[in-house]
Amino acid sequence: MLCCRDSTNKYSRLDAKLEKKMVEVKRASLGRSNFKSIDSIIMRFPQFREELKKIRDVFEQYDEDSNGTIDLEELKKCLQKLELHLTAEEIEDLFHSCDMDGSEGIQFNEFIVLLCLIYLLKEPSSSHNTSKIDSPQLEATFDTVIEVFSFLDKNGDGKLNKTDMVKALNEASPLEKSPAHVTRTRFKEMDWSKRGKVSFREFLFAFIDWVGIDTNEEMSPVRSPSK
Repeated sequence: MLCCRDSTNKYSRLDAKLEKKMVEVKRASLGRSNFKSIDSIIMRFPQFREELKKIRDVFEQYDEDSNGTIDLEELKKCLQKLELHLTAEEIEDLFHSCDMDGSEGIQFNEFIVLLCLIYLLKEPSSSHNTSKIDSPQLEATFDTVIEVFSFLDKNGDGKLNKTDMVKALNEASPLEKSPAHVTRTRFKEMDWSKRGKVSFREFLFAFIDWVGIDTNEEMSPVRSPSK
């Protein structure tokens, strides 16, 4: 099970699973990272943007009524075609955890988050098949996004806090500290629950908005969900 929709804490349960998974990723990396600073991440934004935009073809293919969202039944067909074998309950749980505006439809940015969560949480289908999504290019992109989170997670506890963000923003130039309001703004854009801690799921929505899938603007303000 990826999460439990019957519980009123279904989102916290999902985030706890993600937290555990990100701790495992951090430990497995042994402190190695392709990123040395926030600047090195921002420089990759154009590449992230182009790779993630390619998912739109899949999204539009399964948005059968072309209304800009994928409903639950369309999502089931999509995941079946992608050979992502989840139970009906797992699909429904993920659908509602990514439907951030409560519209009963998955928009494009929510679809990207949903696929990345499945990629992170789902185990390979067999010992002979190490692939979790039938797209090496998409897997590589998701691996890099996961690595960005791991880089920002300085204490390796599977979630982000303000201290993590301060360290990351100031790592490239220790003598040139980022203004405090910049750090607060970036963290606020991620911390929708206002708990002072950011889950991988919350980070994904903010990161996709920063990259600018639908615009050419980078680090644009994040739109908070209504629920």
